[in-house]
Amino acid sequence: MFDFTRRRVFAATAAAALALSLGSAQAAQTVRIGWTTSDGEKDPYAIAARQFAEEVEKALPGKFTFQFFPNNQLGDEKQMLEALTFGTLDIGVITNAPIANLEPAFQLNDMPFLYANEDQAHEVLDGEVGQELMSKLESKGIIGLGFAEGGYRHMINNARPINQPDDVSGVKFRVMQNPVFIDMFQSLGGNAVPMAWGETFTAAQQGTIDGLEIPLAVIASNKYADVVQYLSLTKHTYSALGLLASKRFFDKLTPDEQAAVREAAKTAIATQRERTEANAAELIDTLKAAGMQVNDVSDAAAFREKVTPVYESFKGEVGPDLFDKALSQVQQ
Repeated sequence: MFDFTRRRVFAATAAAALALSLGSAQAAQTVRIGWTTSDGEKDPYAIAARQFAEEVEKALPGKFTFQFFPNNQLGDEKQMLEALTFGTLDIGVITNAPIANLEPAFQLNDMPFLYANEDQAHEVLDGEVGQELMSKLESKGIIGLGFAEGGYRHMINNARPINQPDDVSGVKFRVMQNPVFIDMFQSLGGNAVPMAWGETFTAAQQGTIDGLEIPLAVIASNKYADVVQYLSLTKHTYSALGLLASKRFFDKLTPDEQAAVREAAKTAIATQRERTEANAAELIDTLKAAGMQVNDVSDAAAFREKVTPVYESFKGEVGPDLFDKALSQVQQ
C-alpha cells in the first residue's frame, strides 16, 4: 500500500512538473533578431544583438526564446526596416543611414565630422536629441530602444592611401544608399557608388568599386583585408547603430515588460560600446597583420572644410531646430 501510494505521489509530482515545464515552454515567445553583418565576436552589430538578448533574459527569464539572423539572412537593411514595420521582424540592429531613408531627421547622425569623439556622440544620442530622433519612428511602426556603436567609419580602397581630400578625387567608393553619403564623397571629389551591403564584397573583389567607407570591426569581421589594400583612418562619420523593435512586438508586452526591455537595451548598449571601443586598437593591428596598409589622417580640418556644404544641404530635411540643438551640444 505504501509503495502504491508513493508511486501515485511520485507520478502526480512528475506530471505537475511536466505540465509546468510545458506551460513555460508554451509561454516563451520567439523573438527574431536580425542584422546584416557577420556574427563574429568582435562585430559591433553582433555584440549589440546578443548582448541585448542576454540582458532581456536576465530581466525577464524564460519570457522569450531568441533567434538570431546575421549576414543578410533576412535581406538588406531596407528590407529589415520594412519587416520591423510589418511586425515580421521583432528586433533589428540597423545602420543609421538606412534609417535616415525612412526618417530624414536621422541624417543628422551621418553629417561628416559631426562628433569629435565617442563620448560626445554618446551624450547627444543618449540625451534629448537622440530621444527626439527615436520618437519619430513610432508613427512608422518602430520603437527606438537606443543607439549602439559601430565605431568611426574609415575609408578603405585599392587606388591609393587617403591622406588629404585630393586623394579621394576620382576614386570609386561604395556608399550606402543614402544622400548624405553620396553628397559627402562627391564634395570630396570621389565617385560615389550607392550599393546594397550584400553586393559590396564581391564588387570590391572584382574591381567594380575601388573601395568603401566602413568601421574597423566590420572590415575585420567581413574579411575586407583579403580584397582591399589601403585603410585610411579618416574618422569621417561616427557610426550610430539603431537598436530597434517592431511596435507590433512591443505593444504585446505589458507596461512592466516594456520598461524591462528598455532598461535591458540601455544596459546592453553601454556594454556594447565599451567592448567596441576596447576592440579598436587590436583591430588595427589585426588588419595590418592581414596585409592592409594603414595610415592616419593628420589634417582632419582640411576634410571638414571640403564637406561644409553638406551641412547646409541637409539642415532643412533634418529640421533646423533639431540640427541646431545638436550643433550647440557638439560645439560646447
